[in-house]
Amino acid sequence: MSAAEAADVFHRARGRTLDAFSSEKEREWKGPFYFIQGADTQFGLMKAWSTGNCDTGGDEWGQEIRLTEQAVEAINKLNPKPKFFVLCGDLIHAMPGIRAVFSGHYHRNAGGTYQNLDMVVSSAIGCQLGKDTHGLRVVVITAEKIVHRYYSLDELSKGGIEDDLKELLKE
Repeated sequence: MSAAEAADVFHRARGRTLDAFSSEKEREWKGPFYFIQGADTQFGLMKAWSTGNCDTGGDEWGQEIRLTEQAVEAINKLNPKPKFFVLCGDLIHAMPGIRAVFSGHYHRNAGGTYQNLDMVVSSAIGCQLGKDTHGLRVVVITAEKIVHRYYSLDELSKGGIEDDLKELLKE
């Protein structure tokens, strides 16, 4: 997306509200709440940083996975529960043994392959900038393969996950 296209998108989005996507229950102020914001799980960086090789040294994720699990466990124990949890920043630093990377932010479905690594971009739940519908991507992982499919919110609500994906879960 060019800078001019990005500016146009920003200009068109200014002043919009989420009323069209919010539930009736969430439209009115009900009082104070809180949410949790986390940042930079950056799987692989701790080893890379400790070895001084930030370009190719991030082949282990163990420390970051343990810390991320600790963060989720801590959030799950909170009372009252937060309204939501958002994770920002760099999610990964290196990709040991990874066959696919899933992302968003492009507001349309896209993807490609580079050196046996699939890049899968899922369109948005919210504002669409392409022809895709509001939706979610279902990703099934087996020992042999990764299978993914984008569903509109209506498709997923009405029909659920298709039978061929369910069959893969039985293996």
